[in-house]
Amino acid sequence: MTQLRRGLGAVAAYVRSAPGTYLWLAVLFVTTVALHHMSPRVEEEFLRQRSTNIHELSSHPVRVLITSAMWIDGGHWLPYAVLYTAFHAQAERWLGTARWLAVCVAAHVLATLASEGALLQAIRRGVAPLSAADTLDIGVSYALAGVVAVLAYRIAAPWRYAYLAVVLTVYAVPFVLSPTFTDFGHLISVLIGLGCYPLTRSRGKAWNPKETLAALRS
Repeated sequence: MTQLRRGLGAVAAYVRSAPGTYLWLAVLFVTTVALHHMSPRVEEEFLRQRSTNIHELSSHPVRVLITSAMWIDGGHWLPYAVLYTAFHAQAERWLGTARWLAVCVAAHVLATLASEGALLQAIRRGVAPLSAADTLDIGVSYALAGVVAVLAYRIAAPWRYAYLAVVLTVYAVPFVLSPTFTDFGHLISVLIGLGCYPLTRSRGKAWNPKETLAALRS
């Protein structure tokens, strides 16, 4: 029982150390449960009104940029809980809530505008159909990609370059092989995250995996 209390206390302390991450996850949990109680037809129309597609961005830009980050497309919350703990929580603990949030907002907003702007140009050139202006576009993946990228600065060289190579592979390969506007947005998000380097200054010594391994062995 004592060990259980200690374990629960450690979990609670960890959650408190990244309040923005876990508050966001709590919102996503509530909205995901809400979606599961909707019929497919109602769900699609409901999400479309909160989507950052061209139509909604031109009519309600601020509202949809905020609300689109409060819903998960697909309805599976648990994988996001893992990803938020692995990346968002680490970034928030390292950068502090304000700087972490700045990275999230920059990646989410700028990548959304860039991808939808590219889609708008494709529609005008006749490459994409006019109906693409109402495409369903919600989710938190752009903010996540930006945070994954900025965490490269948390890792000491040369390990940083290996991590960065993996990140670029994960996000660049889909764009190269079968590019979509969402893939383009993800790649832009990564570049935005890397561009947030000034926010990482004076945030302490970079993590060195070699030192961690040595400490575990001793």
